[in-house]
Amino acid sequence: MRRLLLAAALICAAPPSVAQDMTLVTSPEGAARSQAPVPAPQRFVTRHRTTIRGKTIDYVATAGETHLFNAAGDPVASLFAFSYVKDGPRDPDRPVMFVFNGGPGSSSLWLHMGAVGPRRVVLDQEVNPANVPPFGVADNPDSLLDVADLVFIDPVGTGYSRAIGAGRPEDFWGVDQDADSVAQFIELWLSENGRWTSPKFLMGESYGSVRAALLPRALMGGPTYVGVMRGITVNGVVLLGTTLGGRGGPPDPDRAVSSAASDLTAQAATAWAHGRTAHQASALPVFQAEVEAFARGAYSDALRAERSGALSPGARAAVVRTLTGYTGLPASAYAESLAVPSATFARTLLADKGLALGLYDGRYTLPLEPTGNEPVADDPAMTRYVPGFVAAFHQMLHDDLKVEMKRPYGAIVWKDLLASWKWDRAQVAPGQSFAQDLAIAMRRNPDLRVLVASGHYDLVTTPAAARRQIEEAGLPSDRVTFKDYPSGHMLYLGDTAAAFSDDVRALIAAAK
Repeated sequence: MRRLLLAAALICAAPPSVAQDMTLVTSPEGAARSQAPVPAPQRFVTRHRTTIRGKTIDYVATAGETHLFNAAGDPVASLFAFSYVKDGPRDPDRPVMFVFNGGPGSSSLWLHMGAVGPRRVVLDQEVNPANVPPFGVADNPDSLLDVADLVFIDPVGTGYSRAIGAGRPEDFWGVDQDADSVAQFIELWLSENGRWTSPKFLMGESYGSVRAALLPRALMGGPTYVGVMRGITVNGVVLLGTTLGGRGGPPDPDRAVSSAASDLTAQAATAWAHGRTAHQASALPVFQAEVEAFARGAYSDALRAERSGALSPGARAAVVRTLTGYTGLPASAYAESLAVPSATFARTLLADKGLALGLYDGRYTLPLEPTGNEPVADDPAMTRYVPGFVAAFHQMLHDDLKVEMKRPYGAIVWKDLLASWKWDRAQVAPGQSFAQDLAIAMRRNPDLRVLVASGHYDLVTTPAAARRQIEEAGLPSDRVTFKDYPSGHMLYLGDTAAAFSDDVRALIAAAK
């Protein structure tokens, strides 16, 4: 589950000894392909009008391809993006926000249709909706288009984006390679649209939070990271469904303790949403503060003591009593370990009703059995809202944006991509947190501000884990804002979109 969420090097002139790990290598097959003519980028331009927060906005929508290039100037990728720019005289001081989702392997349609874009999906209800048509598309009253131009980016291998010419898909499938390719796209977009002096913002969800944390470094550039000096700084970064923990590195016995403590807070919030805790009289924020204090203190201490065999039976029984009061699980759930995986929690909490909970959003339910054990199609949240989002997006492509492409749009693409994804990084120690990249960027840029947005009922990328990862990296606390919403991984579902929009607007206003 976590690997699905944590789901090319376009290096330019840097000495091979410095940038060797990120240099694009063209295979004989790629060299042969590069001899074939590369079609010109396709673009689809339409004009629209909408009303946001009582303000009428005329805008130009451009859906289309941008070619990326290797050091020799050969096209190696065609990256598809959706740009929404306020109509009228060009305003170089108007903010622009670059938006993407995660995976690795996900297109940007989720933020596009759920929270930020000028059009949004309409479901019959936002929590536990029907997942069969009809689905609707409507103007988004909470879109950010009134305060910033918007660019939705689909990385190579997702949406309509693909490798072309001498490029190979796997050249772009890696942590550094992905960040570098998106950075080159942003660089080209700024030049094409004359927006180098505009305030710039990044928004990434799930693995997109990793991309958003790395991009400030890739956009600035340097001889040891990406190998070019782009010299682009950003004013603000928005992280949703944040997952910035490092990959690899030496074993860390305390990582399991931290993970279990973070999981407990989301499990308790989800149990509260279903009326299963012993603390239903407490408001959710008050309850969450109590659980998080316990998780960081007595619970973490008990987990360490249990691991070392130093936890007495009496002390263990006291911890179990607290846990059952918080999570609504029976004491038997903690018979073997004080740490209950969220997947187990999701199948246990409402088992008496024959229901399983969604990991991506604990408010959603489906019958416990039969299940195909597909981590997305059988997740009670994802299987309910994915069909509506995908259908609404395709309808918008056809009716509003007039997009006519001859290949399928990859909403989320795991085939080949995940198996080829390179987690090893250039000039970065194995296991280093991705939050450290953001800390480096904030040191370089004293004006960079960060909004970390999380859903209480997200059992995969929990608010507590996001806080811990940010704190451990030492990001300046006066420039980081944490916001939690009574929602899940897609935290803008369930009457929370307006509040999220307000918080992003505040970031834009403060960071201009």
